Amino acid sequence: MGKGLGWILFAWFMLLIAGVMNVIDGIAALGDRQFFKTHEAVTLGSNLHAWGWIVLIWGVLQIAASVSIWRAAAFGRWFGIMAAGVNIFIQMLFLPSYPVFALSIMVIDVLVIYGLAVYGEKDVAA
Repeated sequence: MGKGLGWILFAWFMLLIAGVMNVIDGIAALGDRQFFKTHEAVTLGSNLHAWGWIVLIWGVLQIAASVSIWRAAAFGRWFGIMAAGVNIFIQMLFLPSYPVFALSIMVIDVLVIYGLAVYGEKDVAA
């Protein structure tokens, strides 16, 4: 097993989980207004439908980034770094409502960026 393979697998798996969770949140925001009723400040005002589409599309992009990392595409490294970086800013919107969860996701995103930046371009199979 090559040096850094664990970091690459960690980045792949964490982006996949984040993408699936964002897809679920987007579908919940589109389908049921009661799900986010207590935390509407997070949804950039009262337009929960638009926020649901944004989060849903972002989740699909994160899943695409994880697939690209899994396939060891050179583009996947940069796409994964960008996806984790943008997700840090998205989680900042959730800080007032879910501070512990948002901070833990932000830490994981920083670790994903580290793993992809340091070990992403190396041949981890060697």
